[in-house]
Amino acid sequence: MKFKSIVTSGAIFNFVCACLAVGAAGCSTLTLAPVDYSWPLESVLKVSDKGTIEEDRYNIVINVKPLFYEESKDSTHVSGMILRLIRDGKGYYYITAPKFKNIYVFESKESALKLERKIPVSETGLSSPAMNQRPPFIELLNGKDKPILLNSEGIQKGGAK
Repeated sequence: MKFKSIVTSGAIFNFVCACLAVGAAGCSTLTLAPVDYSWPLESVLKVSDKGTIEEDRYNIVINVKPLFYEESKDSTHVSGMILRLIRDGKGYYYITAPKFKNIYVFESKESALKLERKIPVSETGLSSPAMNQRPPFIELLNGKDKPILLNSEGIQKGGAK
């Protein structure tokens, strides 16, 4: 007894497409969004004898010797220095310190922070920097200077662009 095939090429095509769609959906990555990574307050951290800063509140330890070398070409006299650190809603870290001429914006990578942008903010060095959340920006204050609004792209308002 012979069976007559009633399966058409269109039906096969539809079946293959359906299988691929189900397979692709099964392989998709779970995404939880939106996420706000911002820290409500900046952290003012003292550099250790090892050249690291540690923020217990957010469970982060960072070797900052390369940052001091980038800013001042000296990474040997960093113990006791004070750094200012804050994280924006997109997850970028902003770091600066008194006497720094720049704000450093870092992106989080596996076991590392990668420099995303170095933003020049003072020709003579910051005297008393402080950073605040001003979503979607980070606000940089420096004594009596006009506040500067920053994001990971650079200066957005105030200061020299």
